[in-house]
Amino acid sequence: MTEVRGAVDGSVSVPAQAEPDHDLPDGRDGEARLRELLGRMTIEEKAAQLVGFWEKEDGEAVAPLQGEFGDSSKLEDFSRHGLGQLTRPYGTRPVEAAARASWLWKFQSDLVTGTRLGIPAIVHEECLTGLSAWKAATFPTPLAWGAAFDPELVTEMAAAIGASMRSLGIHQGLAPVLDVIRDPRWGRVDECIAEDPYLVGTLGTSYVRGLQSQGVHATLKHFVGYSASRAGRNFAPVHAGPREVADVLLPPFEMAILDGNARSVMHSYAEIDGVPVAADPALLTGVLRDRWGFDGTVVADYYGVAFLNLLHHVAGDHAEAAVQALTAGVDVELPTGDAYLALREAVRAGKLDEALVDRAVLRVLRQKLELGLLDATFTDEPPQAVDLDSPEHRAIARRLAEESIILVANRDALPLPAGRRVAVIGPNADRPGALFGCYSFLNHVLVQHSDVETGIEIPTVLDAMRTEFGADLVTAARGCEVDGDDRSGFDEAVATAAAADVAVLVVGDHASLFGRGTVGEGCDRDDLELPGVQRELVEAVLSTGTPVVLVLLTGRPYAVDWALARCAAVVQAFFPGEEGAGAITGVLSGRVNPSGKLPVSLPRSAGAQPYSYLHPTLGEGSEVTNLPTTPAAPFGHGLSYTTFEYTDLTVPAAVPTDGALPVTVRVTNTGAVAGDDVVQLYGRDLVASVTRPVAQLLGYRRVHLAPGQSVTVEFTVPTTRLAFSDRTLTRVVEPGDVEVWAGTSARRDTQALTTLIGDTVPVTNSSARWTTSEIS
Repeated sequence: MTEVRGAVDGSVSVPAQAEPDHDLPDGRDGEARLRELLGRMTIEEKAAQLVGFWEKEDGEAVAPLQGEFGDSSKLEDFSRHGLGQLTRPYGTRPVEAAARASWLWKFQSDLVTGTRLGIPAIVHEECLTGLSAWKAATFPTPLAWGAAFDPELVTEMAAAIGASMRSLGIHQGLAPVLDVIRDPRWGRVDECIAEDPYLVGTLGTSYVRGLQSQGVHATLKHFVGYSASRAGRNFAPVHAGPREVADVLLPPFEMAILDGNARSVMHSYAEIDGVPVAADPALLTGVLRDRWGFDGTVVADYYGVAFLNLLHHVAGDHAEAAVQALTAGVDVELPTGDAYLALREAVRAGKLDEALVDRAVLRVLRQKLELGLLDATFTDEPPQAVDLDSPEHRAIARRLAEESIILVANRDALPLPAGRRVAVIGPNADRPGALFGCYSFLNHVLVQHSDVETGIEIPTVLDAMRTEFGADLVTAARGCEVDGDDRSGFDEAVATAAAADVAVLVVGDHASLFGRGTVGEGCDRDDLELPGVQRELVEAVLSTGTPVVLVLLTGRPYAVDWALARCAAVVQAFFPGEEGAGAITGVLSGRVNPSGKLPVSLPRSAGAQPYSYLHPTLGEGSEVTNLPTTPAAPFGHGLSYTTFEYTDLTVPAAVPTDGALPVTVRVTNTGAVAGDDVVQLYGRDLVASVTRPVAQLLGYRRVHLAPGQSVTVEFTVPTTRLAFSDRTLTRVVEPGDVEVWAGTSARRDTQALTTLIGDTVPVTNSSARWTTSEIS
């Protein structure tokens, strides 16, 4: 895994307005300026810097319990003492970017000239799959990043997103999501990268580096434990043990902070073993600041402070919730000031030490200084024309989509020969929203504005199939909807398939929020069958005898082992974005040689959940239970139209516990066509003081090989990649035997044995966390 450093793609421009400076001026001078400014602030002005404001409109909720918060304040009145953050001015409704920028520049100018202290607001937006704004590019969802195993490309994508944000006066993006997938039934799986913390950490940190290279700040979500909820239900209690938290859930955040210098963190809604994270100083101060040295801002997930009162019931009212959150380490309440505006009276009543308010205000002012906001005047002209979906954006989206498509199974059906009559069937075949996750602008916002055009070009899979194979050879039928029990379209689908040489069935998810979709925030599942009657549709088409290529266009893995056994081929696409249809059809035709790998195990049943390939021996099942957990396809699995052979795996006989493990492996393309493979390196601690996983990703490297070409991949694995929390919950590297193997998935392939020798070594902030690699 080659570490990404510095900026990428110099062709991405940064506008001149309010140029950022991540390195503060001379430490004492810069800090002295901030403290002088703090000393002049009233308690009203201080509180104003700790809250956001959101101009919501009536409609379906896009945040949990949004209807419980009915702030009727006008922005001008709310911000008369200043404002910490402005919430989603572009991403709440479809607005023309240039017109909204003019409004934003005027608002910021009014803060500069019309408030006593003249401090502009930080503007934040969602940016998980691209800037959440009308007519902005929509990239593949994070699960697709995980499938691509390409940190450099993720950095390039994030830099393009950051450049768009900066041009519109947006300073902070609410991404990436670093929650490690623990249960595919959880609705927010489509926002996550993988079930492996190292893959999450490397790709998430790469996103942070790319976004922040453009002078905007990334916000890590959701710190911490959110994805480990019971039964995969949103907002359910989390009962992860301290070792699982330390060894699985925290490492991606640690990497993004220590290696990516992420400037903001968002607390999770979770309560871990009865303690809500939003009120937990052990996490928000002890881990983040005392252990890792984080010096950015901690922001609340939307309404998360008030939830200490409304949902967790650890506070009697919003004021008490505000005191608990601020004391724990939450600096800024988002999206509005429902709770934190009560801090003014808490200070006056002697219920809160004003020094805690000052601590948070200084962090906010420091962030604004880094962003150049304390010196910004907004007297320059706002952008008049902004191309948020440029050819450069679409080229990145296309490359990432193509790398993310996973060929799960193939019985010599793919690539499809030219001249075949193809029936394209299924509810996701001709639906633009099927390509996007729940935090895309289309599915998150635009779905509430049915009279507004999408604003970007979104070929559907059917469109792309007609282009790829010829419109005269492609017929179509919907068959059924994504959800529901309407089978009235089955007969047409069966007839269409029977008249064709091959049937391409495009099934899967509809991403939305709070029960309005089959996946997405608040759209959890109690089974892992395809939603609605889609499996019945597939079975009906299979009964015609026409070969079936099943295309899964989803935001989570489904239990489709039955399809692997019966379909001619199975292709998995995790919401591949605006260029995703072309990527899918390119794989079907052979124009694109598939190279995506499963970033999450393909489950065999819902009853085996929660499941992770990072399980200890007892998690295998085998003969000790009648309910095996073996997945239908393992983490890292993905086929190609060529074949790859792994030979000459070498490791030293022994490595010091405080050193690095050199590993080399020879990879050869033994097939007839060029292709990419993701070389995956795994390890297993054979004996340890606590139980360890039967497989653990140590490193990876994407390689491109021509037919017959061989390369040697040289990994350098810091021994801290094998670290874990011992019986005292100290993260250490222990001496002992380690099994190492390289291959195309987590299943054991070419193996070698090495021994870590020396004393038990504790892990520190200065310990290496990244495996590097070179190709020769």
